[in-house]
Amino acid sequence: MRPLPLHRPAPLTTLLALALAAGCARSPQPATGPVPATAPVAVVALTPALPEDVHSFAEPDEARVTHVDLALFVDFERRSLTGAATLDLVRHPDADELVLDTRGLDIRNVTTPLGDALEWELGSEVEHLGRPLRIRLPDGLDRLEVHYRTGEDAAAVQWLEPAQTAGGDAPFLFTQGQAILTRTWIPTQDSPGIRQTYTATVTVPNDLVAVMSAEALTPGGERTELGRVFAFRMDEPIPPYLIALAVGDLEFRPVGPRTGVWAEPSVVAAAAYEFADMEAMLDAAESLYGPYRWGRYDVLVLPPSFPFGGMENPRLTFATPTILAGDRSLVSLIAHELAHSWSGNLVTNATWSDFWLNEGFTSYIENRIMEEVYGAEYAAMLEALGREGLASEIDALGGPWSPETILHLDLAGRDPDEGMTAIAYDKGAAFLRTIENVVGRERFDAFLRGYFDAFAFQPMTTETFLGYLDEHLLAGRPEWREAIRPEVWAYQPGLPSNLPPVTSRAFADAREEADAFANDAAAEDLGVEGWSTHEWLHFLRSLPRELPAERLTALDRAFGLSESGNSEILFEWLRLAIANRYEPAFPALEDFLTRQGRRKFLLPLYRDLAATSWGREMALRIYREARPTYHSISSGSIDEVLGWPPTP
Repeated sequence: MRPLPLHRPAPLTTLLALALAAGCARSPQPATGPVPATAPVAVVALTPALPEDVHSFAEPDEARVTHVDLALFVDFERRSLTGAATLDLVRHPDADELVLDTRGLDIRNVTTPLGDALEWELGSEVEHLGRPLRIRLPDGLDRLEVHYRTGEDAAAVQWLEPAQTAGGDAPFLFTQGQAILTRTWIPTQDSPGIRQTYTATVTVPNDLVAVMSAEALTPGGERTELGRVFAFRMDEPIPPYLIALAVGDLEFRPVGPRTGVWAEPSVVAAAAYEFADMEAMLDAAESLYGPYRWGRYDVLVLPPSFPFGGMENPRLTFATPTILAGDRSLVSLIAHELAHSWSGNLVTNATWSDFWLNEGFTSYIENRIMEEVYGAEYAAMLEALGREGLASEIDALGGPWSPETILHLDLAGRDPDEGMTAIAYDKGAAFLRTIENVVGRERFDAFLRGYFDAFAFQPMTTETFLGYLDEHLLAGRPEWREAIRPEVWAYQPGLPSNLPPVTSRAFADAREEADAFANDAAAEDLGVEGWSTHEWLHFLRSLPRELPAERLTALDRAFGLSESGNSEILFEWLRLAIANRYEPAFPALEDFLTRQGRRKFLLPLYRDLAATSWGREMALRIYREARPTYHSISSGSIDEVLGWPPTP
């Protein structure tokens, strides 16, 4: 798909007027006005045809957004983004309405580019989805402006006080649109199948820096009386959940010719050291799956409240500081987010029921990148850890017959975040590993490269992928199809019996040490010297879930587990401590739950606490303090576990 032409951002005077009006506009009302005569809209084929997205109000077969031009004023005092979204669209010749997704937005008015009012109305609120914005389309109109302000509780936008940042001197904001939160800060068609290019002009306080998932047209910004103005451009059509913004006291450090790191000044050097292999990862991925099509690959290290490990925003991955271990041991996360440049960003799940097409492919590619850069044994350890996590997730979801363990999930009427489990990631990757095991790596690599080329910048469904697999890899080889059983993997629960095993020599040794300790070997006598993070994780997971306090004390004293600076190791240790009510680790537990907001860590720890007769009160006490510092993605999940707010 060719990129759309760029459009001129709104002038700064418009931004100022919008900012000054932020606190005094009336409630939204339908508006009418004359529409200037324009040339008839050309008959446009609305392709590709899209499956129904139960998480969007959009009607893309009637009128579809193709480009978003943002003009936003960032107001830290009011905690709002104020401005306009100018939308380009294609429409069926009979279409008379454009339907957008919104949630909590204060819509001021909708106009033509010349300022003439258009008729519009907000529909009724629907749980998880928000409210549809319905705009009447006069004949010939293919561009319009929505003037709006974000609400105080915009779920995608987290506003941080200076004390919540690494530097402690400046505020910070970041957005997180996945899965359906972009509608809380941009009025657009918030469906992953409706790809859009975008441009943006963002005005921020003069001492702060704005970055986006796009090419920076004014890297240093332009200082004005209104603030510091940054302009951005994304020429390639992306799903709207990948439109991302961050504003804060930020510095940049290059890592390689196409790679670099953004972070707060006190963090940027450590981040650049930690991610030193990014360029090698990028080269490895290109050698496997074809050219990188996004220009640069940079990483922004966010404050600790970021709810995910990483978010694959094109050109600028957002990452948690919990991966800054100081020894580059957790950088597989960077490989994962980089892999999304092919699976997810380039070829995207058309709806959230097919989330595995993003994450299963990406987890598989992540492992291949790590093997290219760090070797086969390193990759085997990572894959084995993924399998361990998958087994635990299947148990947590109700066992191998649970419908929650199906790759193609039924998410109708549900928050799509409920589908973001290890099933999509690790069962999806295991499916692809099964294909590779049957047809051979060289043949499968060629197939994947062709797949990314054939469907570049397009949405994908499970049905379409399986059809492409049959036509371009399995055709004429019924024995391969029988050995793989694609429909069983995609549409049935649990793990098929043809799952190829994963073996790791290093993990076999780590398990031997865990068995020795369980049989009363002294902690000081264990052969742990030189262990990687992954060996430590396997060791901790291999220990009996019930251990006496004196044995846990021995481990803690010998290896300083409660003081570990490695978030993954500390997390596994704290789960073991909760299982045994090992109180010497509880200060570390409380500190960990209050100083970072990564859902991967928070949710299991709160769940473990809530499952005990003594731990629920502790969990509620900690959560009461920590909840205001968490992103809504994390707090929304934990609320359900703890039944928040608690009954008086």
